[in-house]
Amino acid sequence: MLDRFNRKINYLRISVTDKCNLRCVYCMPEEGVKLLGHSDIITFEEILEVIKEAIKLGINKIRITGGEPLIRKGIINLVSMIAEIKGIDDLSLTTNGVLLEDYAIPLYNAGLKRINISLDTLDTEKYKSITRGGDINKVLKGIEKAKETGFIPIKINCVIKKSSDEKDAQMVAEFCKKNNLFIRYIHTMNLKNGVFTTVEGGSGGDCINCNRLRLTANGKIKPCLFNDIEFDIRQSGIKKALKEALTNKPEYGTHNDINRFYNIGG
Repeated sequence: MLDRFNRKINYLRISVTDKCNLRCVYCMPEEGVKLLGHSDIITFEEILEVIKEAIKLGINKIRITGGEPLIRKGIINLVSMIAEIKGIDDLSLTTNGVLLEDYAIPLYNAGLKRINISLDTLDTEKYKSITRGGDINKVLKGIEKAKETGFIPIKINCVIKKSSDEKDAQMVAEFCKKNNLFIRYIHTMNLKNGVFTTVEGGSGGDCINCNRLRLTANGKIKPCLFNDIEFDIRQSGIKKALKEALTNKPEYGTHNDINRFYNIGG
């Protein structure tokens, strides 16, 4: 499907939860956040219906995000159900990797073949500081298990402050080179102030060629990460919400005052 700026929209990112098992400094406040109520979180049935309707409109690429998607109860079953839907050419998931050692094989067997893992440094103490208590060894074990399982490609999302020449970024790059992983540098963003750039090694942040819509953990279809526009699938209905999001997708991102990274899926 084409939007009003003649961009081909074929990519849907789905945030399945606003919960996370880390508290990364660029994503969450130290004291945590007020989480959505159980009844506010989109159900598996709603997710599947959104995907089926989106496919009718031309979506063929799905990415599962969070929060941290692996803490969503029943995530393996959800992946399996999504993988069975005809019309999906690309199904992937983004994770912080903490639980990946245990989930890699079940995810792969459920139909997931592509994965992105967040890793901003290889320094144990710095990782602990960035994530406010995270254990980098769990992530490294998760990456190794993903390699052994057969995920191709495995992409590493590395958040940088200013440049990919930063010491930590270069350490991660060397790690990726040695382990046949693909690195993506994501510049630190600010939703409220509208600070974003194109992802190095990826397509995020490239407004002119943006091909995506987003489904938030509470059932809103968003046409742009850096915009307050959203359409509620429960109030408008799934089909109408998708079409409204497509019709109102802005040419460029500006700022987003109503969402946070932990509940919009990045």
